[in-house]
Amino acid sequence: MLKITELSAHYGSVQALRGVSLSVKTGEIVTLIGANGAGKSTLMNTIFGYPRASGGKVEFDGQNISNLPSHAIGRLDIAVVPEGRRIFQRMTVLENLLMGDTSGNRRTADDLERMYEMFPILRSRASQRAGTLSGGEQQMLAIGRALMSKPRLLLLDEPSLGLAPIFIKKIFSVIKELNEQLGMTILLVEQNAHHALRVAHRGYVLQHGQIALEGSGAELLANPAVRAAYLEGDTAQLDAA
Repeated sequence: MLKITELSAHYGSVQALRGVSLSVKTGEIVTLIGANGAGKSTLMNTIFGYPRASGGKVEFDGQNISNLPSHAIGRLDIAVVPEGRRIFQRMTVLENLLMGDTSGNRRTADDLERMYEMFPILRSRASQRAGTLSGGEQQMLAIGRALMSKPRLLLLDEPSLGLAPIFIKKIFSVIKELNEQLGMTILLVEQNAHHALRVAHRGYVLQHGQIALEGSGAELLANPAVRAAYLEGDTAQLDAA
């Protein structure tokens, strides 16, 4: 469904991605792990054209979308939950959810009901300003807003960042549910390697803007270099592997 080939990206004169290649097949959860500054969020942003790829290409369903403007990419069956959530804080929970419905269909009530069933707290907070929600509740809202467009591919950028353990558990439970029950294809960017690799079919390790390792989620969880670098906090170990 998503194929990235030799992708490079720059911020001015600084090269953030260096020939990154990865793929996400229909029905998979693929996770991308790495330390701060490795280029994870840059990769996610480059898929949507900001920054624009300076080399390589991004394909969605066989179509090269590397040179499409961001608004055109946004009309494809792709939804993103950005790092930091970026909800509309002065709008209500309900208004935020409705902003996610870009399909123009007439089943909004049914779609809202599905979001409320998945995230019951949002039902009771529907008329509350989104900016007054807790961090975990805001993350649920951001995911719900993205799902309102009925995407075939969901991009999640650091969904557990800054959340309490109870909300982290809930978020990863939802990710697994979306994939297993709805067959949703997911690209997950995460620093929480343990949780991410446990739910992923396959994973990639990004380091210094390049893919350092790849394998199944189970293989990467068992890899001594990955365990030392991302499960025990010693990033120097991966360089030596």
